[in-house]
Amino acid sequence: MQQTPDTPPSFEAALSELEALVARMEGGQLPLAESLEAYRRGAKLLAFCQAALKDAQLEVEILEKGVLKPFEGGGADA
Repeated sequence: MQQTPDTPPSFEAALSELEALVARMEGGQLPLAESLEAYRRGAKLLAFCQAALKDAQLEVEILEKGVLKPFEGGGADA
């Protein structure tokens, strides 16, 4: 069994690698074995990106609940 690649350092790095893999696969120049490996890596990168986005969404929701308040107009007279 092949050694699995390391986890990407960031969402942006994972997305960039995923885009590069898709471009290589769409080029149609990869042999079957390399295409399968690229697909496996892409699936892992996609899962990583989805998890990162979910975590970011949850963090925004938490921040909105704790920080954002409804706007109540009628501030200072100028």
